[in-house]
Amino acid sequence: MESRNQTQISEFILLGLSDEEELQSFLLGLFLSMYLITFIGNLLIILATITGSHLHTPMYLFLSNLSFVDICFTSTTVPKMLLNLHTHNKGITYQGCLTQIYFFILFAELDIFLLSIMAYDRFVAICHPLHYTVIMNPRLCGLLLLVSWTLSILDSLLRGLLVLRLSFCTNLEIPHFFCEINQVIQLACSDTLLNVIEMYAATGVMGIIPLTGIVFSYSQIVSSILRITSTRGKYKAFSTCGSHLSVVSLFYGTGLGVYLSSATTQNSRASAIASVMYTIVTPMLNPFIYSLRNKDIKGALKSLVLKATSPRKVPFKCLALYQICIMEVNILYQTTKWG
Repeated sequence: MESRNQTQISEFILLGLSDEEELQSFLLGLFLSMYLITFIGNLLIILATITGSHLHTPMYLFLSNLSFVDICFTSTTVPKMLLNLHTHNKGITYQGCLTQIYFFILFAELDIFLLSIMAYDRFVAICHPLHYTVIMNPRLCGLLLLVSWTLSILDSLLRGLLVLRLSFCTNLEIPHFFCEINQVIQLACSDTLLNVIEMYAATGVMGIIPLTGIVFSYSQIVSSILRITSTRGKYKAFSTCGSHLSVVSLFYGTGLGVYLSSATTQNSRASAIASVMYTIVTPMLNPFIYSLRNKDIKGALKSLVLKATSPRKVPFKCLALYQICIMEVNILYQTTKWG
């Protein structure tokens, strides 16, 4: 099969989740609803942590960053999928595909790092409560966020540059609803050894090491909780980390499930459907998990809603609504303009 240089590629074809025409409208409505819930839910978490002065703590700082990353994470793939479903056009430009790969890896790895940092934060809060404010000082929190962003940016840039050097064959169909890097590399006609080596190395550094840190943190947390004599004390200690543990289990469980299943099966379309769990469903559920049993978040959200709906706060309400609309339009535009 004759290969052609990557500079001559005009577009890839995203096969999506289904070829059945009658399902396209249903999928469009379903994923549009899920995206709006994800966007609004995580945005409310961010606004609640900003406006609630009692939430200006390391835990809620990391939570607001996680909500921001989840918004960006879903905005990397979902708007383009919605556009393709609406226009019945499965194409994505070569530049748009590379852009998706870069930002998808960036925000996925940031998700992993933030979950690890939040696990460490809970470890310090439960196992070393008297030294919590000293250990989790603003300087350390800022440094942890800076390192997370730096490593994620560098790794996503490296992966993008390694994909950029590849040449592709005439078959440019990707059995997915976004440009998943493994699927793109499989379409290449040139040598992909460097790409494979980098992916395994990145999996170890960006995946296994943070997961090991999370497991260690929670093993210490469980050990500390078991040493608490009162049942009420155990419940209170567990309630402070129960939400985060649920999010970690959901994200890693679905993510690892997809990649382990894709390694044992040749059905790429089934793998694409399973990917919906950690790319769309998990970011949508995060605001509910963190707010349902968290009195501080619920109180801040209630205060935020009262401010926004108060007759005396009409300018605030209009400004907030305007800003939300502008952010939504900008994200949709930036994500879809390449397609």
